[in-house]
Amino acid sequence: MTLDALFSFLDRGGPAMLAIALLSVATLTLILWKVWDLARLGAWSRAATETALADWRAGSADAALARLAPRSGLRARMAHRAMDSLRAMPEPAAREETVRVARGGLMKARRGLRALDLIATIAPLIGLLGTVLGMIEAFQALQEAGSRADPAALAGGIWQALLTTAAGMAVAIPASMALSWFDSVTDRLQAEMEDLATRIFIARQALS
Repeated sequence: MTLDALFSFLDRGGPAMLAIALLSVATLTLILWKVWDLARLGAWSRAATETALADWRAGSADAALARLAPRSGLRARMAHRAMDSLRAMPEPAAREETVRVARGGLMKARRGLRALDLIATIAPLIGLLGTVLGMIEAFQALQEAGSRADPAALAGGIWQALLTTAAGMAVAIPASMALSWFDSVTDRLQAEMEDLATRIFIARQALS
């Protein structure tokens, strides 16, 4: 699609189409950024943490902490804090500290999801608003034309008005799909962090 054709398409939908076009750019940017953000937070990396847990269960606390220290993933940071806290604090305080770190990490993992949810909600509504406004203009033109109304012109006005609804849905669908996927990733991450913390505390009790 050439730039002239793109601008012509946007012009047909009016201000609503322009707003939806901006939302589409925001949606793509958010999705790409969120994939990078989750990868940076180690959402799909668990091997190093499992290896450190094996060291911890074997009684090699120093080796486990040394393995986790350079890691920046959420699992590794929480596991490191849990192990370090268990060596320096009573168990109840260590649990509270572990929960605090895990909660902060999960908040980072969920950054940007509210924005995607908002886009998925408002994009179809903006499209519908554009359609309603376009239909109003089409029927106003029909009223002014009276008996001289051209059915082809009326049909053209209606399909142009419907463009914004289709565009709004085209933005909302991928935003909703991405949001569901990111939610599943963060939910799985939360479950794995809870399981990891439980295993760290159980192993510490068994070694005591």
